[in-house]
Amino acid sequence: MTEDPSTFIEDPFSEIRPYSNSEAPEVIRRLARNEELAGTIARWKFPRLARISLALALGLVRAWLWILARRLSTVEDLQNVIAPNLARMIKKTSRFSTSGMNELDFRRPRVYVGNHRDIVMDPAYANYALHRSGVRTLAVAIGDNLLSKPWISDLMRLNRSFIVKRNLHGPRALLAAAKLLSAYIRASVETDDNPIWIAHREGRAKDGRDVTEPAVIKMLTLSREREESPESILDTLNIVPLIISYELDPCDALKSAELSAGSGYIKSEFEDITSIATGIVGHKGCVHLHFGTPLPGHLGVAEAVAAIDQQMVAHYRLYQTNIWAWQWLHGTPLPNEVQYDRGTTTEADFRARFEAIPEAHQRWFLTMYANPVTRRLDVIREQEASDKTPSNAM
Repeated sequence: MTEDPSTFIEDPFSEIRPYSNSEAPEVIRRLARNEELAGTIARWKFPRLARISLALALGLVRAWLWILARRLSTVEDLQNVIAPNLARMIKKTSRFSTSGMNELDFRRPRVYVGNHRDIVMDPAYANYALHRSGVRTLAVAIGDNLLSKPWISDLMRLNRSFIVKRNLHGPRALLAAAKLLSAYIRASVETDDNPIWIAHREGRAKDGRDVTEPAVIKMLTLSREREESPESILDTLNIVPLIISYELDPCDALKSAELSAGSGYIKSEFEDITSIATGIVGHKGCVHLHFGTPLPGHLGVAEAVAAIDQQMVAHYRLYQTNIWAWQWLHGTPLPNEVQYDRGTTTEADFRARFEAIPEAHQRWFLTMYANPVTRRLDVIREQEASDKTPSNAM
C-alpha cells in the first residue's frame, strides 16, 4: 500500500505532487468557499440565468458546492463525480475509439508520452479509456502557466495532476525544477507504482506537427545518480507513446489566429482558460487514441525521441478532414497509398468551418489539418527511396 506523502515530515514533492486523501477535505472546503470558482460554474452551468440574475445563479452554485463538499472527502470521491460527467461529455461530442490496449500489460507502471493537441482532453481521453477498462488511471502533468488562479491549481491537483514549473527565471531555477520533476516522475513509477502522462513537448502542436522535444526526454533522465546512465533511467520508466487524433479541432480557429500572428502574438489574460473550455465542450467529430509499443531498451535521448516520433507518425489516424485540407492547400489529388478514415464530417460542413474564419488565418487553418498528411507522405517517400537503394555487396 502506498504511504500518504503528507505523513512525511519532509516531502520534497509537496509543491508539485497531486493532493493526498488526507489533504482533500480542506482543499474541497476551500474550493467550496471560492467566489471566483462559483462565478465560473454559474456562467458555464446556468448561462441564461447568469445573464438575467447572476446573484441567483451564484446562490444556486454556492448551495450545490456546499452539498458537494459535505459528500466528498477523498480524491477518489471527486473522481467518481467527474468520471460520469466526463463520460457524458465524451459520448456527446465524439465517436471515440482506441487501439493497442490489448498489447500492453497495464499492471506495469509506465510513463505515457502523449502527443499534445488539447490542453485537457488529451489525457482525459486516455484516463477515460483506462477507467472504462478497469485499469488504474494516470497522474497528469500540467504546466503552471495554466494555473493562473489558486482555485484552478487546487482543482487540478485534487484530480491527480502534478505541476510542471515553467514560470521561473534563470537557468539554475529551471534546472532545479526539472530535476525535481524528474525525481517525482521516477519515484511515482519506481516506488509508488503510479502511471504517469506527460506531453512530448511544451505546448500544443498548433500547426499539426507532432514533434517530440528532446528537452522533455532529457528531463526524464535528470534523476539519475552519478553511476547511472540516461539509458538506464529511460529503461526504468517503461515509456509508451500515446497518439491521439481528432477529426475536428474545437480550437482550430483560435490556433489559426495565433499561428498567423507569428512571434508577435500576445495571449490575453484568460486565453488558456478559453481554450480549455472550448476544447472540452467543442465538437470533435471522431477521436482515436492509440496506445503505442513500449520503447526498446538501452535507447539514448536522441534515439528515444526518434522512436517516439516514428510511432507518432505511424499511428496518427488521418481523417477525411485532413485529406480535404491537404488537397485544398496543395491543389492536387492525394496519392493513393495514404489510408484514412472517412469520419463523420461532410465536405460542405468542413468547408463552412474553413470559410467562417478570417481570410488571413485560412492558410494556417489548412496547414494544421494538412501537416499530419504531409508527415505521413514524407515517411512513405523515405521508405520508397530506401527500398530502391541497392544494399552493399558483402
